[in-house]
Amino acid sequence: MTSIMASGNAAVASRLRYPLQTEPEVGDGSAVEVAPGVLWLRMPLFAALPWINVWAVKEQGGWAIVDTGLHSPNTIAAWQAAFAGALRGEPASRVIVTHMHPDHCGLAGWLVERGRLQLWMSRLEYLTCRIMAADSGSDAPRDAIDFYRGAGWDDAAIGRYREKFGAFGDMIYPLPASYRRIADGDTLKLGAHEWTVIVGSGHSPEHACLYCPALKLLIAGDQVLPKISSNVSVYPQEPDADPLGEWIGSLAMIKRRIPDDVLVLPAHNSPFHGLHARIEELGESHRQGLARLQQLLCEPRRAVDVFAALFARPISSGLMGMATGEALAHLNYLLRRGLAARELDARGVWWWRASAGA
Repeated sequence: MTSIMASGNAAVASRLRYPLQTEPEVGDGSAVEVAPGVLWLRMPLFAALPWINVWAVKEQGGWAIVDTGLHSPNTIAAWQAAFAGALRGEPASRVIVTHMHPDHCGLAGWLVERGRLQLWMSRLEYLTCRIMAADSGSDAPRDAIDFYRGAGWDDAAIGRYREKFGAFGDMIYPLPASYRRIADGDTLKLGAHEWTVIVGSGHSPEHACLYCPALKLLIAGDQVLPKISSNVSVYPQEPDADPLGEWIGSLAMIKRRIPDDVLVLPAHNSPFHGLHARIEELGESHRQGLARLQQLLCEPRRAVDVFAALFARPISSGLMGMATGEALAHLNYLLRRGLAARELDARGVWWWRASAGA
């Protein structure tokens, strides 16, 4: 899941390098080898974001699959083509999921069930996914309605939210009832090489990246993307969360722990060199957004009133939920650091303002 915030500038873009001359087609069973025994495939997504990168690492007797794409007929057909094509008729040996968003884990359950495999996933990602998928068929809870009314949503927006509530589970084939936990610092032997689990947060609760020093590869998932920014949002389940603080801290941690000479394998766009430059740019983009937001808060504002300070495009009804979540992530960041304050009015709407002396 990617952000609607503007991200990237020409100066930083020029510091990123894309070394691979060819790219896999979407869903036709083709793949590109990014290193010995490591394949890059693409699975179909939506019209606005047409594909996701997934990875296959050669193991004895099969392939470790890293991320899967959505649960959809198109993605199932794409995986069937991949097993018959680039994967040479060899089975999956295990399924590893970086995090719980449907474009990453949507077909994990299908692959696991198909091959009687084990799912490898961090604890918070697995449990959070199971909880959110369980909302399918339920009515939107009162706490969530109050959350969005507090952000300034009108009746029409609340109505659209009620209609779409529970759609998360529709994009995910049911996860297996058990899994193999991975955690920060774990070492996984995938084929001939060892990969270290590097966990970040902010975009999702316990996002697992995989770093292979021998191959100089980083499977980054959505934690570091070259041309777009990861969605960092506050959700009704944890209205006072500080995901932006967590995400900025995670980027700094990755810069400390991962050398700059890796080839970054992102979930979206193309593999690139320039990890540290991209991390610096992502952090600066959010710092600039926070500065614009503070200036706007010289007058009391609702969350829905601050979109112009953060987003470079108009916010349609279809983007309202994402925009509100990201706006609240920035507002909560300022609140936690004493740079903003908020007040609840008689109608249950939160009004935000810059703190005196901030």
